[in-house]
Amino acid sequence: MDDVIKEMEKYAEEKGIPIMQKRGMNFLCKFIEKNNIKSILEIGTAIGYSAINMALVNDDITVVSIERDQDRYIEAIKNIKKCKLEKRITLVLGDALNIDLTGKYDMLFIDAAKAQYIKFFEKYKENLVDDGFVVSDNIDFHGFVENKEEIKSRNLRQLVTKIQKYIDFLTNNEEFDTKFYKVGDGIAITYRKEVKSE
Repeated sequence: MDDVIKEMEKYAEEKGIPIMQKRGMNFLCKFIEKNNIKSILEIGTAIGYSAINMALVNDDITVVSIERDQDRYIEAIKNIKKCKLEKRITLVLGDALNIDLTGKYDMLFIDAAKAQYIKFFEKYKENLVDDGFVVSDNIDFHGFVENKEEIKSRNLRQLVTKIQKYIDFLTNNEEFDTKFYKVGDGIAITYRKEVKSE
């Protein structure tokens, strides 16, 4: 299993595919274990790196993961089969904003198109159990969010502005509370007010 994960890390680096930073992944896996999370909905599979790592925390964890890029989706299927996790990880090909799921999950993990984070949150919060968590990755986006004035690229500046809007959306949300962690590329953990405080 470790060999497959190392292979995936190498493949992602060679192909320039964004996967979760190792420290962030370790933090998330410990969080899943500590909070006894059993069902996870992931927005943004990429090559299946996070889904596999999350499923490996406990053998009764199930993951449903949505990916819109067909090549990455196919690569993720291969990786999941190599790890013999097909029974516990279900992949869905398509745009997460156009997919309707009826299931309820202990955790929603958002690690996809940064500009759409608010839309993903709003759409899928209904699929969260009452005391569930929303975990958002890339909240600091390589340190750029805190150092926006140093960004030369207009596109990157716009993206960072959208991440900042998402941070504001979480901070000022009337329904949910959020804790921010400076680990990996920045992680936010969100939960309904007065239900759970992690």
